Amino acid sequence: MEDDVQEVLKALRCFGVAHGYQDYSRAKERLKIGLIVNPIAGMGGRVGLKGTDGVLEEAIRLGAKPVSPLRAVETLKKLHHLKNAFRLITYPGEMGEKECVEAGFEPEVVGSISSKTSSEDTVRAASELSEMSVNLIVFVGGDGTARDVLNGLKNNVPVLGIPSGVKMYSGVFAVNPEAGVRIIEKFIRMGLPLSMVEVMDIDEEEFRKGRLTAKLYGYAPTPYDPEFIQSRKIASVSAAEELDNQYEIAKYVSELMGEEIYIMCPGSTVYAVGKIMGIDKSLLGVDITQNGEIIASDVNEGQILSIIRGKKVKIIVTPIGGQGFIFGRGNQQISPAVIREVGRDNIIVISTRNKLSKIDKLRVDTGDEELDRELRGEFRVITGYREERIVEVS
Repeated sequence: MEDDVQEVLKALRCFGVAHGYQDYSRAKERLKIGLIVNPIAGMGGRVGLKGTDGVLEEAIRLGAKPVSPLRAVETLKKLHHLKNAFRLITYPGEMGEKECVEAGFEPEVVGSISSKTSSEDTVRAASELSEMSVNLIVFVGGDGTARDVLNGLKNNVPVLGIPSGVKMYSGVFAVNPEAGVRIIEKFIRMGLPLSMVEVMDIDEEEFRKGRLTAKLYGYAPTPYDPEFIQSRKIASVSAAEELDNQYEIAKYVSELMGEEIYIMCPGSTVYAVGKIMGIDKSLLGVDITQNGEIIASDVNEGQILSIIRGKKVKIIVTPIGGQGFIFGRGNQQISPAVIREVGRDNIIVISTRNKLSKIDKLRVDTGDEELDRELRGEFRVITGYREERIVEVS
C-alpha cells in the first residue's frame, strides 16, 4: 500500500502538482520568476469591442489605452519589498522589461520581440522561460494570453495570471492584481500547492455578434489559494428553474424602474429585464434605456459618458458566473469614470438565487484601487420578486 502511495505522489510530482509546501525564502538559490506582459490585452474593453483580438487598430482609433502595462507595474511595485528573495526574468521592452524597470527592478532580459508584439511572441516567451526552469511564470493579460502561455509552456512550470483582459474565463487568474501579489508572496515565502485548472477562451468574433462560445483549450498548473484565485464558472440548476427566477427578478425590476436613464450591463438576468420591458436588450453588450426604450445600444465608455453626464442615472448589473464580479469582467465599458458619475447608491445588483448561493462574496476589479475600496461593503441584491439579500462586496 505504501509503495502505491509513493508511486502516486511521484506521478503527481512529475505532472507538476506540488505535494506539501516548500519554504523558498530559505532556499540556497533565489526563486526564479518569469514575467510576460501582453501590452495590448484588455484595450478593447472600455471602447466596447469585447476583446482586442483582430481589432487592435479599431480599438486605438476609438481611443483605447493600454491596460496591461499599468497592471504589471502595480503588481511589481507591491512585490518590491521581496525583490531580494527572487530573480525576475522577462522579455524585452513592453513585454516586461519596461514595466520591471518602472517598478524598481533590475530584471534579467531574454529573447527578442517583434516590432508589434503578437501571440507568437507570448508563446515563444512562455517556451523560453519554462525551458530556463523558472519556478513560476506570471503573465499579465486575458484568456487569449493564457492560451498562448499554455501553448508555449514546457516542463509543467506553474503559471499565474494577473487579470488584464476583457474576458477571463480561465482558472489561472488571481481575482485582481492585489490578490496576485498575495499569491506570489505566499509562493515565495512558504510555497503553495498546485492545482491543474482549465484554460478557457471564447470566440471573440462570435462574441461581438452576441453569441457566447467558450472552449476548453487545456489545463495548466497554478498555485492554489481559494481566497485569491478566480473561481471557475458554476453549474446552473435546471434551465426552467433559472428562467423562472430570472422572470421574477425582471418583473420586479421593471416595476421599480422610473424615468431615470438606466445603464443595462451584459448578462442573461439583465437581458431578461429587457425582455420583460419589451425592448431588444443585447445579451453581451451594454445598452442604455429610458422610459422603456433603448436610447443607445452596445455602447462604449465614451458614448456612455456623453449620454449620462449631469443626469439621473442607474446601473443594472449582475455578477459574472461563479466569480462574483459585478465590475471588471466583461463590462469594462462601465469604467471608473462611469461609476463615479452614476454613484454607488444608484447601482442595482440582480442575481438568481442559484448563482448567489454559490458566491461567498461579490467582487469588483475596476482598475482603480481607490474606487474598488469605495465600492466595498454591503449591497442589496435583488434575487426574486420583492426579494432581496444583503451581500458583501470585497
